[in-house]
Amino acid sequence: QVQLVASGGGLVQPGGSLRLSCAASTSIFNIYVMDWYRQVPGKQHKLVGGITSGGSTNYEDSVKGRFTISRDNTKNMVYLQMNSLKPEDTAVYYCNTDFNWRHNIWGQGTQGTVSS
Repeated sequence: QVQLVASGGGLVQPGGSLRLSCAASTSIFNIYVMDWYRQVPGKQHKLVGGITSGGSTNYEDSVKGRFTISRDNTKNMVYLQMNSLKPEDTAVYYCNTDFNWRHNIWGQGTQGTVSS
């Protein structure tokens, strides 16, 4: 299965922005959907949104209008642009494929912290 490594997290003030990146170990050209999840301590991973190979996106209601997912199949990369960040967006962020999710396989996440 493809291995995924997220990066780009950090500490940002409320209202700020972060751009997360996800590097895949193999080609994502034929992977129909790439998803972003987030997890807070003691809770399960929660879907943030996803992007199809054709570029169609969908988002969880609380991030609509603030987060944007994109992908670059030539670089095997997926991105999550997060704007107007709120403290409740604080979490460890992961990207994943449907196959990995179904088999509870998770790569390296990246911590995003929103705090003043």
